[in-house]
Parts: sequence; structure tokens; C-alpha cells
Amino acid sequence: MEQAEFRDPRLIPVYDAEYGWSRIDEFFLSVATETPAVRVLDLGCGTGRLTVALAAAGHRVTGLDPAAASLAAARAKPNAEAVRWAEGTAACVQDERFDLVLMTRHVAQFLISDDDWSATLRQLARVLVPGGRLVFDSRDPRARAWEQWTPQESRSVVVLPDGSTVEQFTEVTATSGEVVSFATHFRFDDGTTRTSTADLRFRSLEQLRASVTDAGFVIDDVYGGWERQPVGAPDGEFLVVARRSTEHRPPDPLLVTGEPAVIR
Repeated sequence: MEQAEFRDPRLIPVYDAEYGWSRIDEFFLSVATETPAVRVLDLGCGTGRLTVALAAAGHRVTGLDPAAASLAAARAKPNAEAVRWAEGTAACVQDERFDLVLMTRHVAQFLISDDDWSATLRQLARVLVPGGRLVFDSRDPRARAWEQWTPQESRSVVVLPDGSTVEQFTEVTATSGEVVSFATHFRFDDGTTRTSTADLRFRSLEQLRASVTDAGFVIDDVYGGWERQPVGAPDGEFLVVARRSTEHRPPDPLLVTGEPAVIR
């Protein structure tokens, strides 16, 4: 199944157990709290770990994700009632406006085509107030992270809250230009197996700068690591902090496509 760790109810607890609170979350939370009590859109919020923490920090938060199973897990988290949860994509947001949009855990890299990426950026410029910020992460292709995605180097055992374990490993299945395809295999204690497939786009910093600027943003900072190190840091990341230009005119709402987000 494509991106099964976000869509398969059996795999979602594995994802949550493997990816606990980390310096990645600390980075995004620290950026958000530079301004108190802002309206935040967490695009691709997944199971809501950071989303709930943003609300606990005093922000007015909407968690938006296309995967219903991930949102179900998010809504079950403690203090989830402080978040407005929505099922959909950026194109689904209609009348709301935000001061800050976050795309974390490399959500940007799942937008493969230039058209999808550009359309998403334009939609985010539309929902941000003038001067509102967009913050996202994307892996630096020069670090060639995918070369570590082999059965030998990626194999690990995840312990679930009930004490059971899941063995997993990742393997690259194809590379085509800037796109890397891979599969992650899971084996549960009871012998059940699952496979999750996905594609990621590794854009250069020049491509990111051009696309973000073309969508109506001004880039304030690009960091290379989670402690705000310069580009080229060992973390192998591009952490982009941009703001919507006050001179940018959002697209005509009549041209915006997509069903309204399902908000519960």
C-alpha cells in the first residue's frame, strides 16, 4: 500500500512508536513560539504529535491531513480536543486565514510533480495573511540519504505500547532523476507482514528558492540542521523559513479547486 504507515490502522501505532518527540519537533515548535498565540495550519499533520503540542503552547491550531486513519489516531491523543482537525489538502481550505503554515517530516518531498508543488505553494500563499510565515523541511540531495536505505543499514525493531515488537527495514526500489522510490517492510510478532511504498522528490536548494519565491514568498532563512546550523550541516536538511510577501496577490478564489476540508 502506498504510504501505508499513514493509512493502515495496523501500521499507525508503529509509526507513532518509532517517531517520538524529537529535536525535529523542537525546531518547529520553537519557530511557532517566536510569536505568541498565532493561528497555525499544520499541513500533513499525520498522527498529531506536534499539532497537539502547538495547541498546548497557546496557539490556535488546525491539523490538516488527507489520511483519515492518521487523523483518527490524532483525535485519540490526550488534549486533541484543543485542535481543529480536518481531512483534506491545502486546496480544500476555503475561507480560513493563518499566520503560520508548517509542513513537517518532509511532507514537501511527497509532492512529486512541479505542478503539485507549485499549486500547493500557491494555495498556502492564499491562506496565509500578508507577512504570514511558511516553514518546511526538505532533505538536501547532496547528503544522499537514500543510500542508507538498505535492508542491512535500516533494519530495526520497534516496541509497541503493548510490549509486542515489529521488525522493519527499508529498501530503495528505483531512482529516477530527483525522485527516489522505496518500500518499507514490516513483520509483526504474529507473523503478519505489511509493505508501505512511497516516492520522494529531492529538490535542490536553488529549486526550492525559485519555487517558493515564484509563489509569492520572501525567504528569510534556510538552515541546514535542526539547531539552526548553516546549510551543509551533517543533518543534511534544508529548513526553509519564508513569509508571504505583502505585495503578493493570492489567486482568485474562483480558480481554487478542491472540496472543503472535512472538519470535526
